[in-house]
Amino acid sequence: MRYVLFGDAQSPHLLKWARALVLLPPVELWVASSRGFDAGFDAIVPAARRLALNTRPRAAGGNAALLLQLPRLLGWLRQVNAPWLHAHYLTSHGTLAWLAQVLGRVISQERGQERGQMLGQAPVRLVVSAWGSDVLVAPQNSAVLRMLTRRVLRAAVLSTSDSAVMAQRMKELGADEVMVFPFGLEAMPPAPPPKDDLLFFSNRGLEPIYAPERVLEFFAAVAPDNARLVVANDGSLLTALQARARQLGINGRVQFVGRLDAATQATWYAQARWYLSLPRSDSVAVSVLEAMAQGCVPVLSDLPANREVVMHGENGFIVGAGPLPQPQALVELLPNADSIAARNRHWVEQHALFTPAVAAFVARLRSIAPDTFAA
Repeated sequence: MRYVLFGDAQSPHLLKWARALVLLPPVELWVASSRGFDAGFDAIVPAARRLALNTRPRAAGGNAALLLQLPRLLGWLRQVNAPWLHAHYLTSHGTLAWLAQVLGRVISQERGQERGQMLGQAPVRLVVSAWGSDVLVAPQNSAVLRMLTRRVLRAAVLSTSDSAVMAQRMKELGADEVMVFPFGLEAMPPAPPPKDDLLFFSNRGLEPIYAPERVLEFFAAVAPDNARLVVANDGSLLTALQARARQLGINGRVQFVGRLDAATQATWYAQARWYLSLPRSDSVAVSVLEAMAQGCVPVLSDLPANREVVMHGENGFIVGAGPLPQPQALVELLPNADSIAARNRHWVEQHALFTPAVAAFVARLRSIAPDTFAA
């Protein structure tokens, strides 16, 4: 079965999908990327089965340049002739995939081909995966993006979401069937060594939606004077955050370490007792699942998706939108931190491993269109 993934192939998230799909024997994977390709694709998808559009999409939107690549994408899809096109992130790649599907049908009709075929070849079924802000933020901020999101979701024969709250929003926007599974781990990490009770770790993007200034303010409010905060990742707010750390008087206790490779990031997860993620909007974040699997106590913003995985005071700490907690707010959790770590690791192992979820997803595709799996 030829299967096309379309997204940002410089993202580790799309690479994770690719690694899971190539493990499944029926799938012959092809990948189109709005940018280039992470080196990890070299070992799993031959260059002959890849298309790099080499644009530079931005998380904040305004990616009209990507739409100009539609003829190139359409021509490549004609050559691939795959029955499945799976777009990741609805308001960019999803829109382009939907337009490719629509234009393909129009061209086929004009050529007198069977209705529903792309460029006179195999019928193309659209699948989409939402990543978070493409459903929870963008459609609320723009009538145009809301319209496009509705069109994309209604055209998809199957959608995926990593949280129940996002799946419900997708249905409200017009999705038919939504499979819900966390965008979880490929394998469980080893049990962590003894934790450093004074080490806090955060690795969300340094962009407004992730509210990294709130992370600094929370740490300043609750952490002991000898505690340390490691802030990984990069973004447009880095300089402002460094200044904010100085204003809060914690700059000597905060370390900005930039973007990390997976192995280095795992060492920080393994050492840190506390993991901080306080975005304004989010679904079930991969980083939260990684932290839980590594035995960190998650400290999360009060969002519906976060409450799907963390119960305040039981297996983590939920930070509301109001005044910050008092110093000692985390003290009550500390005596139970090791048992919380064990509980969270068990939950991830039972509910948030990615490969079994993708296998179930492909099985659902087979049931929708068994002819596409024929030898």
